[in-house]
Amino acid sequence: MIAVIETGGKQYRVAPGDSLRVEKLNAREGDTVEIQKVLAVGQGKDISLEKSSLEKAKVLAEVISHGKADKIIVFKMKRRKNYRRTRGHRQPYTQIKIKEIKLGG
Repeated sequence: MIAVIETGGKQYRVAPGDSLRVEKLNAREGDTVEIQKVLAVGQGKDISLEKSSLEKAKVLAEVISHGKADKIIVFKMKRRKNYRRTRGHRQPYTQIKIKEIKLGG
């Protein structure tokens, strides 16, 4: 069974057993989080997009760890104006493992 979920403003296609990085969640390592924003559920070629069934669907995931992604360099420059700015950024993330997809009802 697969599902398309939305968390942190991004959409992910997940199945039980998948491990993925999502935007930082407020949960401790080892906790189970419930993702209720399910956009599609299906198995094989049979995919359900019905609003009534998706409102009851949820995905259970276990928080494995928290961390920061690789650093990216943000460099700004205006030519001939002696303007240069260099900044770095490391985006925080949460590593989760999908445990179960529940359809509800």
